[in-house]
Amino acid sequence: MRFKSKAVLIGLGGALAVAVPRTAWAQDGLSSGDTAWMLTSAVLVLFMTIPGLSLFYAGLVRAKNVLSVMMQCFAITCLVTILWTVYGYGLAFGDGGGLNAFIGMGKFFLSGVGVDSMNGTIPETVFQMFQLTFAIITPALIVGAFAERMRFSSMMAFMALWVTIVYAPVAHWVWGGGWLGDLGVLDFAGGTVVHINAGVAALVLCIVLGPRSGYPATPMPPNSLVLTVVGASMLWVGWFGFNAGSQLAADGVAGMAMAVTHIATATAALTWMIVEWFSHGKPSALGIATGAVAGLVAITPASGTVGPVGALAIGVASGALCYWAASSLKRKLGYDDSLDVFGVHGVGGFVGAILTGVFTATAFGGAGLAEGVGIGQQVGLQFAGAGATIVYSGVLTFVIAKVLDVAMGLRVDAEEEGEGLDLALHDERGFNL
Repeated sequence: MRFKSKAVLIGLGGALAVAVPRTAWAQDGLSSGDTAWMLTSAVLVLFMTIPGLSLFYAGLVRAKNVLSVMMQCFAITCLVTILWTVYGYGLAFGDGGGLNAFIGMGKFFLSGVGVDSMNGTIPETVFQMFQLTFAIITPALIVGAFAERMRFSSMMAFMALWVTIVYAPVAHWVWGGGWLGDLGVLDFAGGTVVHINAGVAALVLCIVLGPRSGYPATPMPPNSLVLTVVGASMLWVGWFGFNAGSQLAADGVAGMAMAVTHIATATAALTWMIVEWFSHGKPSALGIATGAVAGLVAITPASGTVGPVGALAIGVASGALCYWAASSLKRKLGYDDSLDVFGVHGVGGFVGAILTGVFTATAFGGAGLAEGVGIGQQVGLQFAGAGATIVYSGVLTFVIAKVLDVAMGLRVDAEEEGEGLDLALHDERGFNL
């Protein structure tokens, strides 16, 4: 939960309390406990990208492309850090004046963010660092959709433009005092800002690039499911910083966010495993690991407002629907989303965003909706937030990709793709066998 322009209702087990608006929180004194937790949370979220996501993706590609996806995640971490410091934080969380509903301004080069500036009970330096880790992992998620076929230079240019034009404005809309937050859209930790945003961009980009050579006729099995399961395990652990950290405090809401995150993840993993078991006759390590990630994604927007019942329901829904999207839907439509970014993050983020509107209600053990807002109205708001993000991210991603394709080319040539990106682009091998 980030900057809020008006009070929202929070609570545990159906007991409601009116949260103080963020503008008033700035008058609070520093809490060493909250600060310690947020320092830890920022580290956990960064841990999700390097090494968690890097290893998860590295195990899923062919051996000749292991280093390429790890290099992409590492380089994105460095690139986004610089952009965030120069202007990204200001675009997402600065005061946009008359344009504040759509974009922030100011705080460029982190001006005004000093050792004495506060965001509630934590230093603003810690807040911006926590938010930076979100800005890092969101574009890194997209890597899985174009794995094994995109030029490294084009990838870097795309990510710089995408974070600036797509991620920062959407983050501002929801968390920085923008129009979706003011409208009442609930997104506690990034179902819309992170997962729908990245998932839709991934789908558009992989379609623009076209499928990998030989897809789908040529088998392209993962090179190391050991790396993938290790990476998924790191994502699971790091996600507690992602969700419980989004409360910006070490309190009861953070505790419940941690609990429901774990419940939904375990439920989604088992759901995916069971569906796959019945469909193909055997449960797989890849399936249960991917199902866990689907559950982590779907509980993200709901983690600060739903209870255990909501977590179980979201886990079942995301495990089943993301399995369908990553298998049946992808085969039916024929797009080559290499590592199922859209199927897991796009679909999982959408499922979680919509079900947040249902299970936040006290009838299901949630924290409760805003006064005078019913489940139907809140679900409508959730559809509006998800729809706006889908359209904005989809259209702008398409434009960025097409412009870069004309200007510098997006895809490696056939010889480089056949050789593998590790050698062709980086002159290195992931494994010396």
